[in-house]
Amino acid sequence: MIQVWTGSVSTTALAFVRSHIPARACGAVPMASPPSPRLLCALLGERLGALSARPLLRTAAPGRGNARVTCQATRTLSSLVDALFNRRSRDDSLENNPRRLRPGKVSPRLTVPSHIQRPPYVNSRQRPQMNDGPEIHDEKGIECMRASGKLAAQVLKFAGTLVNPGITTDEIDKAVHQMIIDNGAYPSPLGYCGFPKSVCTSVNECICHGIPDSRPLEDGDIINIDVTVYLNGYHGDTSATFLCGDVDDEAKKLVQVTKESLDKAISICAPGVEINRIGRTIQDHADKFKYGVVQQFVGHGVGKVFHAEPAVLHFRNNEKGRMILNQTFTIEPMLTIGSTNSTIWSDDWTAVTEDGSLSAQFEHTLLITEDGVEILTQC
Repeated sequence: MIQVWTGSVSTTALAFVRSHIPARACGAVPMASPPSPRLLCALLGERLGALSARPLLRTAAPGRGNARVTCQATRTLSSLVDALFNRRSRDDSLENNPRRLRPGKVSPRLTVPSHIQRPPYVNSRQRPQMNDGPEIHDEKGIECMRASGKLAAQVLKFAGTLVNPGITTDEIDKAVHQMIIDNGAYPSPLGYCGFPKSVCTSVNECICHGIPDSRPLEDGDIINIDVTVYLNGYHGDTSATFLCGDVDDEAKKLVQVTKESLDKAISICAPGVEINRIGRTIQDHADKFKYGVVQQFVGHGVGKVFHAEPAVLHFRNNEKGRMILNQTFTIEPMLTIGSTNSTIWSDDWTAVTEDGSLSAQFEHTLLITEDGVEILTQC
C-alpha cells in the first residue's frame, strides 16, 4: 500500500529513522529527502553517503506488516511541491551554473591541547546516537549552557568578520579553532563521527555540513558558518549566513527571510507550547516568498550531549511533544530558492541542493524559561 504524503511525518516513521540513523556533526540532525525525514541535525548527521540514494522512510521495519512508503511516490510528490512553490526553475541547473561548488583540498586535522576537556565521542570508536530524552537543566547546568552559548556566539561573530573575497574556508576554520581552544573549549564538530574540521562552512548551494577546504570565497558568495563549542561539559551551538562582498539582491533576500523565519519561530517558544508550531511558523513565512524549506535536516536538543531529543522539524508537521521549562534545543531552518532536495558528496558530509540553487541557514540554542525563551547564543 502506498502512503500518501499529507503534510506531516508519522511518529512511527520518525521512530524507525531514529533507530537506524545516528546524528551528524555540525548542528543539524539529518532527516530524509522531503517529504520523508532521515533524521539529520543541522551540524552533521550520520554517515549518510551510502544511504542517500535509498528510500529512507518506512513506517515500520520490514516484516511487521505496517504500511510502507514507496520511494517513487515520495520523489514524485516532492518534485511536485518544488515545481509549485519554489522560485527557481529546473532550467537553472548545475550545468548552467558556472559557480557550482566543487570540493577543494582538505588540510590535516588540527590539534587540541591535552588539558582541554573532550566530549565523550572524541575518543570513542562507537558512533554517537541521538539521545532519547530531552536536555533539562538545573541552575548549575543553565549557567554552564549560558557560558557555552555565549562563547559560541562570540566565536561566530568573529568568524563573520573574516568573510571576505579571497579567504579560504580552511583559513576560517583555523582561526575559529584557535579562538575556541584559547578560551579553554573544544570545537564540538572535530572528530564527531570522523568529521575532520572544527567548524562547518557551507557556501552558496551547500545546505549544511560543508567541510572547510582550500576554495577561496568569491565576491557575491554567501556562506553559512556553523559553530559549536564544548565548554565545561556543555555544548553551545549556533550558525549564521554571511554575505561575501557584493551579493545580489536575490541572495540577500533569501538570507534575510531565513533569518526572519528563525526569529519568528523563536518568538512563539514558551513552556507548554507544542513543538510542531515551530515548523508551521517557519513554513508559513517561507511560503510567503515562495522559498523551499529543507526537510532533510532538523534542529535538536543540545546540552551535555551534542544531539538529543526532540527532533525539531522546520516544516509543517503533526509531531507530538511540548516545550518544557529549563529545556534546551536548537532551531536552525534551512531555506532554498530552488529544490529542497539534497545531494550528499562523496565525503559523506557535504549536503548541496540537487539543482545547485542557493541555500541559507540560521541557528540558535534556546532555553525555555518561565517567561518564555532565552536565546543562549547571542552576544
